[in-house]
Amino acid sequence: MYCIVDIETTGNSIKGNKITEISIFKYDGYEIVDEFTTLVNPHCEIPYFITRLTGIDNDMLRDAPTIEEIAQSILDITKDTIFVAHSVNFDYNIIKNELKEIGFEFTRKKLCTVRLSRKLIPGYHSYSLGKLCSSLNIPLTDRHRARGDAHATTLLFQKLLRSPNANQVFKSFLNARSQEATLPSALPKEVFERIPSKPGVYYFKDGKGKIIYVGKAINLKKRVLGHFYDKSAKEVQLCKDTADIDFELSGSELLALLMESSAIKSLYPIYNRAQKRKIQPYGIFSYEDRNGIKHLAFNKLKSAPNAIYTLYSPTACRLFIEEICKEFRLCPKYCHLQENVPTCSHYRLNNCDGICSGTESVENYNQKVMAAMEHINSQRANFIIKEKGRDANEEALIVVRNNAYAGYGFIDKEMVINSFEDLEAYVELQPNTLETERIIRSYIMKQQGTIIPMELLLADSVQK
Repeated sequence: MYCIVDIETTGNSIKGNKITEISIFKYDGYEIVDEFTTLVNPHCEIPYFITRLTGIDNDMLRDAPTIEEIAQSILDITKDTIFVAHSVNFDYNIIKNELKEIGFEFTRKKLCTVRLSRKLIPGYHSYSLGKLCSSLNIPLTDRHRARGDAHATTLLFQKLLRSPNANQVFKSFLNARSQEATLPSALPKEVFERIPSKPGVYYFKDGKGKIIYVGKAINLKKRVLGHFYDKSAKEVQLCKDTADIDFELSGSELLALLMESSAIKSLYPIYNRAQKRKIQPYGIFSYEDRNGIKHLAFNKLKSAPNAIYTLYSPTACRLFIEEICKEFRLCPKYCHLQENVPTCSHYRLNNCDGICSGTESVENYNQKVMAAMEHINSQRANFIIKEKGRDANEEALIVVRNNAYAGYGFIDKEMVINSFEDLEAYVELQPNTLETERIIRSYIMKQQGTIIPMELLLADSVQK
């Protein structure tokens, strides 16, 4: 016995969404044996866009029964039946949540007519209820009203029951271990099944093949499945729009983080929120004025000639230069920490030797600036982070040059690398960003053992 269900609600998400109309047709496989249809008072205002879509407004619902008043009727008509709906997870979870809020447990086996249609009658461009009914000549009246949609879904379900291989497909969908009722309605099960339980990056795509979300995981299959169980408004809409999933293996969590960050910044997927903001890089640089005095300054990286260090905010630059000033007894005026002053008077820095007041020679001051620049340059380390590869025969290398993330690559464990030029052939160059710096810095603080200075890696390769 089946109950074909359709509801109208106050919105598009699951949490906090309220039923405004419900229609249930009890169907024995041959004919409709019972029906329950009613408007429902949601105890809240109906959004204007919902009224435009369904025609249901606040006046229509004012005297309608509440969910408390119809709960028993829902439980009775659906008892010992299989719950059927077009995009079943939406209708089922809305009803389940509404009943749970008033103290009723609601658990039924589920079938989705979208997923069944894709399996039993493949080849259609769209599997929305309206377009599918039009293609199959199924009458659909009162579109976006619960009874009209539920009745059309019943007629569609009747066709599916009588399709070739229906018995086998229905059994597989109802199998307790089957994930058919959990997956997004537009996502073929075989697409999900080919996702491995390994570290990597995954890409959710819409029906047109456009990437709409990028994520990373240590266990790709488990993480992707987690999206389908999450009932937040964003996740429900994401899953509703997902028609395909692609993935790339990374071998490790570190590389997955770096690959995810790069993909988000280059693809700008609509459902990703983090890391999409472009952060302006700033460069620390030095120049000599017409009096021969060397300055330290900072500017946006594209306007900083031969930058010797990169940071990501004016505040970070000022603090960095303050530390250099303090350590090397430089002048705040000539480090651009104070502007338009005859002599320095910085409230935190008071160890200037007098270049600004003429008591220190230009030559002596410039030597201190050169020493400071050498110190800054010494922090521009070149190293490799070795990580697991995508299989047992390879390893991953994350390359950092001049203290900036340069890219990553996969090489055979037996590969001999004699120079950085050899290594570059296997490295996919990547932009260095604030996010990648944070990712690598965090890793270095926890995993000192796998960080190899580049000269040691190349020397070790030569010895092999």
